[in-house]
Amino acid sequence: MGVHVPVLRDETLAALAVRPDGVYLDGTFGRGGHAGEILARLGPNGRLLVMDKDPEAIRVAADWAARDARVAYRHESFATLADWDATADGLDGVLLDLGVSSPQIDQPERGFSFQNDGPLDMRMDPTRGESAADWIARASEREIADVLFTLGEEKQSRRIARAIVAARQVEPITRTAQLAAVVAKALGGGGWMAKHPATRTFQALRIAVNRELQDIEAGLEGAASRLKAGGRLAVISFHSLEDRIVKRFMRGDAEKVPVRRGLPPAPETAPRFRVIGKAVSAGEAELAANPRSRSAVLRVAERMR
Repeated sequence: MGVHVPVLRDETLAALAVRPDGVYLDGTFGRGGHAGEILARLGPNGRLLVMDKDPEAIRVAADWAARDARVAYRHESFATLADWDATADGLDGVLLDLGVSSPQIDQPERGFSFQNDGPLDMRMDPTRGESAADWIARASEREIADVLFTLGEEKQSRRIARAIVAARQVEPITRTAQLAAVVAKALGGGGWMAKHPATRTFQALRIAVNRELQDIEAGLEGAASRLKAGGRLAVISFHSLEDRIVKRFMRGDAEKVPVRRGLPPAPETAPRFRVIGKAVSAGEAELAANPRSRSAVLRVAERMR
């Protein structure tokens, strides 16, 4: 099933509490790191459903399905998991490993990283939607600044937006190295900086292009509608924007309607989830073996009746 070791593998599998005859959905198949571990724990009557936006990931999933009748796949975002007929009878577990995958980062032609020059694409599904280069070419200075501030938590968003607009007037920004250089020049980043000055800008554009936060919200609601009572929801986040949405959803904050002064309180609603344990981060051994796990946070909840 491959040699890729997924982030927080053992912790995630323990959290899902896989039953041999259960039905489990991995909404972020990637190259099958977590999915392979789930499949190894399933018996002949168990089922593994996998989804991914990335066509390359789906090619791997299709090969799995051709060799194992327990596996079914869908080339879509996990945001649509409740629309998939295969989930209609209920799920015993849902796993979402959010953000960009290592294979995507490591391929310069995908445009996710400034470490190596490549086309400024950033789409998890390169066959659909608007690339980062196309978005930068048409967005206003204010739109760019807003995206960098809200999705990248970039304090210098206005300065960077001005620099991007000025640079694109000279020539189109179509390469990752171009954009990284524009941002670095705008911020005057030197060797003293802990992170590359373009880190937050690249994060913000990737999230915007792929509508990641909207997908998370829709995917969590889909999981709530399809999980059986006692089913587990395990979500791995990699930055505060993702984790905040997941944390609030699992605690049920999103369901609480604010009470206006002078009006009676809203009727109590039964909680949909019970939070299982505390948030889990990578241990020292995993951090040493895989530095990309340093920002990973696993949260787990169980569907209530």
